Amino acid sequence: MTGATGRVVAGRYELSTLIGQGGMGQVWTAYDQRLDRRVAVKLLRPDKVAGQEADELRRRFMRECRVTAQVDHPGLVTVHDAGSEGEELFLVMQYVDGADLSDHLAEHDPYPWQWAVAVAAQLCAVLSAVHAVPIVHRDLKPRNVMVKQDGTVTVLDLGVASVMDADTTRLTHTGTPIGSPAYMAPEQAMGGAVGPYTDLYALGVLLHELLSGDVPFAGSTALGVLHRHLYEPPLPVRRIRPEVPEALEALVLRLLAKDPQHRPASAQEVYEHLALLLPARGTPTGAPLDPTRPFLRPHAPWPDRALTPAPQPAPVAPVAEKPDVARAVDEVKRLLGEGRITQAVDILGAILPAAAEQHGEHSPVVRTLRKQYAATLMDDGQYRRALPELRRLGDERAAEAGQADPQSLRYRYEAAQCLEQLGEPAAALAAYRALLPYYENQYVSGDPELAHDVRRRIGHLLLALGDRAAAHDTLGRLLHDVERLQGPGNPLALEIRRTLQWLGQVRG
Repeated sequence: MTGATGRVVAGRYELSTLIGQGGMGQVWTAYDQRLDRRVAVKLLRPDKVAGQEADELRRRFMRECRVTAQVDHPGLVTVHDAGSEGEELFLVMQYVDGADLSDHLAEHDPYPWQWAVAVAAQLCAVLSAVHAVPIVHRDLKPRNVMVKQDGTVTVLDLGVASVMDADTTRLTHTGTPIGSPAYMAPEQAMGGAVGPYTDLYALGVLLHELLSGDVPFAGSTALGVLHRHLYEPPLPVRRIRPEVPEALEALVLRLLAKDPQHRPASAQEVYEHLALLLPARGTPTGAPLDPTRPFLRPHAPWPDRALTPAPQPAPVAPVAEKPDVARAVDEVKRLLGEGRITQAVDILGAILPAAAEQHGEHSPVVRTLRKQYAATLMDDGQYRRALPELRRLGDERAAEAGQADPQSLRYRYEAAQCLEQLGEPAAALAAYRALLPYYENQYVSGDPELAHDVRRRIGHLLLALGDRAAAHDTLGRLLHDVERLQGPGNPLALEIRRTLQWLGQVRG
């Protein structure tokens, strides 16, 4: 790592003080020389981004930063800038004045259970917004949560774990999962597909730690910790602190369920349970870093003094113009060429109704625009909006050319990817299984690699759903076929072998 005090990153951000260092890189306080403000700069380690996969990692990094920057929530750290300099990747964020939750817990032992509820409720609000995108944090832990002076909670490092976790595998080159073992859900530990349910498990670990003073599963090795996550029941927190409400203990145990389907359905559901335990409105103590304060006096200024904003003129609504479809298409091409995907998505979504009116809903022009719209939504990580578009395109194509038509199958495959990304493993598994017979028929697909990819995804989804025996069988058969067709040195074969070895270690 080449970070050093006084170094200027991207010709603008002057590094000041090293405030954090871990497996992925360093975090510095810095000064934005252009806007004269304090910021935080995260530098990812050079050895993580060098080598053959450097270009792919940079692309993923910029995509994740772009998606993260779209999440508008006061409980999520604001992303100001991102890019690469030499071999390093950098992320510039809002500087948060406060204490990370790990230090906050250490300074207040035992942690008041009302504080734990207030922290968790705020985290649920953040996770609900994040999961709606959809993004899975993958590494929720006290070090990635800041408690600000006014008691509000801010979540850090959204998307960074996802960048380091390649699409083709849930494991690193060392064969261990991405994330922090103490907070890792069983499906993540086994290398299975992750979803919102994975973050809810981590929230359960965090809540258990706040209430009991320690994580539910500890050990001398990462493998030992992960084995306990998989096979041991957590100790109910009331055995350690009897004053904790029974309802709160029950919620923690539900969050820590081994099977994702036995956990709460969403962060919204968890919040509704926590809301019953939040303190009633009243007068805060005035002390900083009290996470109950936002609930005692919601939206009150901090410190407690009235601020009268200057009057603002009423906005003038723009006059709507009939869009020029041809000009808009040219603009979309230019934006995509410059990597400005979000803006291209917005223009495509806006011109589709006008194009349908001018050319007809089923015209080649509109069909082409809808294909581009769906593909761009996928590339921008907007899976919730892409899913109905892909299903519609797939159904229309199948009606015209048959269920086995390669283009129709491609739409269905991408729709299954959306379901996987949206944290619906059972629906995604069913979708991939329905596709597999077509892709295994060489006369239809002509591409065994697609069949292999579908089988790999089925294996990971089986892991996410807790069916480890079926996952092991699926991946074992896939390894045999990949080695037979493409040799034992094929990258997919190496990846599957690492996954199976890891499964064997954890199961052993």
